[in-house]
Amino acid sequence: MKKIKIANAPCSWGVLEFELEGEAMGYQQVLDEIAATGYAGTELGDWGFMPTDPGQLRAAIQQRNLELLGAFVPVALSDESAHAEGIERALKTAGLMHGAGYADAFIVLADNNGTVPERTRNAGRVQAGQLLPLAQYKTIAKGADALALAVKEKYGMRTVFHHHGAGYVETPQEIDWLLEFTDPQLVGLCFDTGHYRLGGGADPLAALEKYYSRVWHVHFKDFNPEVAMMSAVNNWDYFESVRNGIFCELGKGDVPFEAISKFLDSRNYEGWIVVEQDVLPGMGAPKVCAQHNRDFLKSIGL
Repeated sequence: MKKIKIANAPCSWGVLEFELEGEAMGYQQVLDEIAATGYAGTELGDWGFMPTDPGQLRAAIQQRNLELLGAFVPVALSDESAHAEGIERALKTAGLMHGAGYADAFIVLADNNGTVPERTRNAGRVQAGQLLPLAQYKTIAKGADALALAVKEKYGMRTVFHHHGAGYVETPQEIDWLLEFTDPQLVGLCFDTGHYRLGGGADPLAALEKYYSRVWHVHFKDFNPEVAMMSAVNNWDYFESVRNGIFCELGKGDVPFEAISKFLDSRNYEGWIVVEQDVLPGMGAPKVCAQHNRDFLKSIGL
């Protein structure tokens, strides 16, 4: 398992891609705490959270002996008219990481989660009747392919798609369609254990085995089924579920991380595992949770 590298991400410190109230920590404190709690890398966070000058970005990352391994880029892919702007944003983000010397970093592409009221209200409880027409999933895939191709052609960098609650690629069925309709040479999967559970997936280990040929990047996020039941009873939306701890510390939910780690090791996975415990801006004690999460992973051999 020593081949697997462990990172954390700014979302664990409340630096989220959504327009939310509340003040998040500055990047220097977040990077200091990621390094102090024993992680080897991080993702970029929102555009503008970390320096947007390549030299300054590299200095900030290197000063903490970290690596930069990806950047989240949300695009409203179900709307074809949003594709061109999304590609432009992805190229800008890829250019920053490439210019800073991180040519192996991923564009972590996702739907523009949290922007469609019905999906945000029903995150974790999406019914068959709330799925888009199949043609729109093909539009999503078309946009993902086009963006990934543009990034690959300009910078030689790879793109992974992040299935995510409160978006149009949340459920196992939607993940299946995304993978069916995208080019496997262009678009990999960022498999997120917690979002898979939120989206109605019962067994993240079985899903990882099923999707493994497309998995290029892995997010470790735990899922609290008791909070999920409370969410259903109280009709919480995505953000209320996050605020109430649906993504708990690793080992305190129902994701079988030890079995997943053994599976990744058996497949000689040499990529990154990124710990994510999403919190809202100003919520909780991120450094304490990050340390607990790192200690948990060490206890299972990571």
